[in-house]
Amino acid sequence: MMEKLGVMLCGHGSRDENAIAEFAVLAGHLARRLPEYPVEYGYLEFAKPIIRDGLDRLRASAVNRVLAVPGMLFAAGHAKNDIPSVLNSYAAEHPGFRIDYGKDVGIDPKMLRAAADRIEEAIAAAKESVEPHETLLIVVGRGASDPDANSNVSKLTRMLWEGFGFGWAETAYSGVTFPLVSPALEHAARLGYRRIIIFPYFLFTGILVQRIYEAVDKAARLYPGIEFLKAPYLNDHPLVIDTFAERIGQILTGDTGMNCTLCKYRAQVLGFEAEVGLPQMSHHQHVEGIGTGLHPQDHHHHHRHGHHDHDHHHGDHPHHHPYPHAHHPHGPASMNVKRKG
Repeated sequence: MMEKLGVMLCGHGSRDENAIAEFAVLAGHLARRLPEYPVEYGYLEFAKPIIRDGLDRLRASAVNRVLAVPGMLFAAGHAKNDIPSVLNSYAAEHPGFRIDYGKDVGIDPKMLRAAADRIEEAIAAAKESVEPHETLLIVVGRGASDPDANSNVSKLTRMLWEGFGFGWAETAYSGVTFPLVSPALEHAARLGYRRIIIFPYFLFTGILVQRIYEAVDKAARLYPGIEFLKAPYLNDHPLVIDTFAERIGQILTGDTGMNCTLCKYRAQVLGFEAEVGLPQMSHHQHVEGIGTGLHPQDHHHHHRHGHHDHDHHHGDHPHHHPYPHAHHPHGPASMNVKRKG
């Protein structure tokens, strides 16, 4: 049988219709960048099409080998566990239909440049000129129960800090881990810098990005002597599209290895030792396609990707392993308790 390749962009999904629309735009950019392949996309939860829908469409167009990539910035549970489980199950149900899975965009010079451009946009729009050494940068990541993914946000922060020569920098997260945005802003405001730039390192808009900007507005009211700048999120920056296209090409060259050394499913990572070798299982089946109700197009790891072909399953229930620091004083659970009290 003659091989026909197709591309599948696998997203998480969102209840925010604007986020879903932006993801569809990214998929459209990829389709134009890679005219030699049919390109489809789908989501794990909260929106349609789901990933299986995109795979169905590729198969219906006579594709028999799919180059699939996670539409996410870093490899945490969704990229390492949930998406591979969906792809594996689908491949097992359709013999002869091959799915090769690529790696996340990760720490990449192109992504670093795209992030820098967004920060420079915020600086260019500011009313006053402030020296870099009088500026503090806060990079806000999504936050995950995977310390490897969280540490990548910190690495990005350091590279931006050092690249711009800012006076100081901090890393915060929108959920799951610590510190959250509000305590990070409170801490930063006490350090004595004239300007604080907040950059959400997110691909798309959504409730989390909105909450980040709302926290910045609140901090600006509390600390009127400090200039707070809200940098735009990445969205469809041309270098973001370049990076995704590169990750797709790397599947064909075999350069798909994620970070095994610090993967909590493979190594005894400090604080996460109980998760080594957990079986692989998606916990999203019960929420596939539920959410915005949009149909943008009217509408278990059997792939060869050279890395995470070990088991990641989270047991026989639909929930991930509990995050060990859920009650950290600057983390989600503790902050919720504080707000209610």
